Amino acid sequence: MTENNLTETESEDQENGTGPSKIPTGATALAKGLNLLNLVADADTPLRFSELYRQSGLPKPTFARILRTLVAFDLVRQDETRGAYVLGPRFMHLSNKVWESFDVKSFAAPELRTLSAELGETIALCQLDVDKVHYIEEQSGSGLSVRIEPGRRVPLHATAAGKVLLAFQDPAIARSLLQSLKLEKFTENTITTIEKLQAELTLTRARGYAISFEEHLPGVNSVAVMIAGRDGLPIGALSVLGPSSRMTETSIHPIGRELIAAARRITGSAGAVAISSQPRPRSKKINTAMDLKCVLPWGAQLGESPVWHPVEKVLYWIDILKPGLYRFDPRTGRNEVREIGKLVSAVLPAQDGRLLLATQDGIEWFDFDNATLEPFVNPEAGLADNRLNDGKVGPDGAIWIGSMRIDASRPSGALYRVLRDGSFEQKESGLAVSNGLDWSPDKKKLYFIDTVPRTVYAYDTSPDSGALSNKQVFATVPESEGRPGGITVDGEGGVWVAIWDGWRVNRYLPDGRLDRSIDLPVPRPTSLAFGGDKLDTLYITSARTRLPANTLNEASLSGGLFACTPGVRGLPCNLFPDS
Repeated sequence: MTENNLTETESEDQENGTGPSKIPTGATALAKGLNLLNLVADADTPLRFSELYRQSGLPKPTFARILRTLVAFDLVRQDETRGAYVLGPRFMHLSNKVWESFDVKSFAAPELRTLSAELGETIALCQLDVDKVHYIEEQSGSGLSVRIEPGRRVPLHATAAGKVLLAFQDPAIARSLLQSLKLEKFTENTITTIEKLQAELTLTRARGYAISFEEHLPGVNSVAVMIAGRDGLPIGALSVLGPSSRMTETSIHPIGRELIAAARRITGSAGAVAISSQPRPRSKKINTAMDLKCVLPWGAQLGESPVWHPVEKVLYWIDILKPGLYRFDPRTGRNEVREIGKLVSAVLPAQDGRLLLATQDGIEWFDFDNATLEPFVNPEAGLADNRLNDGKVGPDGAIWIGSMRIDASRPSGALYRVLRDGSFEQKESGLAVSNGLDWSPDKKKLYFIDTVPRTVYAYDTSPDSGALSNKQVFATVPESEGRPGGITVDGEGGVWVAIWDGWRVNRYLPDGRLDRSIDLPVPRPTSLAFGGDKLDTLYITSARTRLPANTLNEASLSGGLFACTPGVRGLPCNLFPDS
């Protein structure tokens, strides 16, 4: 069909609530049906009749007729247990037919052209070819750019495309490939040990994209994401390659975010975890702390786990995705760094002056001065798809720490209680993203967050034994306002929660009511802790991971460390006992 066969129906289209601005003459009814099908498919949670009707914008008789037709053709079905509408079996059958004939090269071609024009760099479509990366298509950027010849085969371990194809590969195939790889050195930055490569693959899965800083070719950096098939395994990869002078550490991460969105468009996959950021929410209770300031404009990818050391009078915190432990002294402004070399998610001070870190290998002792690790215990040894996340030392002297799937794609996380002798017990299971936890001033309540369902839970607990009972929903964050992350409790029993994608932190009263919020200049606060000599300073960590470039332009301090004095004092952190 040519352009001459199409008739403009924009005004009719808008009146009837359909999506495209152009539809062929006589196809308005079909467009309405497809629009309704899209509403069913795109809903985060299944919609009931009344919700679908309201969102469709159609007259009720028309809406009911189209919905009945979609049900009759098995494109939509009603879930009897919830009374809501979901995609039907016929749709799934058609989807399988598409996958059987899916031509990744054809579907990716428009994205390669668009990305190359937008980024000005070379975009390549790659696939796994035995033990190499095979470039099968490329689109060069304008001007001076990296040139890639289609048909070229490059090593897996030294390229972003190779690392992302390894990271998301079927575990059995990945093990076989790792065992057979020859880790040839191409530049001073090339990874040449299996241990470092495995650590990099874990980071890749956590980020959602792989990066390479001059690991294969001097002066060339790259970032890549996988294109997932219907089984979630890679059927290809999208890679952006450019001069290291342009694709710097600052700019390469936002490109990774854009590649994730492009890969999902190629296959029509929505993905397990949303990557878009929320606009600044409006709330009558939000206010800005007059003395709020960025005390450390660090630009962390995923700043987390702030803890005020009561003896050293410094704030420890970590960056999960550029793995490092930091020691910030507010008196001097000095921020000491210890690179960890593998994914790290929490820091836990001990009474003997040492530190414990939660890493991809479990809980490990860490010597800050010598930057050395010593294994302590791994509650999830053997669960390669999981990692530990947030944790704290409880009033019972035990470590309380949660876990999550590395890519947060399914609720495989748990909550553990770890004793000084290394024994542990599982306290919760079936968690999507186990996150912040803290205790009430009287130590009789445990607050704990699962981020994906946007819920803060409260448990009755024994200060001595750590027994949990009477689990209740303490607070929830509406979908339009972000997700709860880290948590800290003040001396009055107020529960402070960092709201990811919410541009703020909330304070809840002990009965769960929202007391107030503090507006922030960044969308993704991650966690918070009280510190200072009087424990009256609230420190807030933040993230810049997966934020689009336009949001980073508005929120340039993303990844920084913030502080304010909210008018209440915190509680001293618990230290892990030395015996």
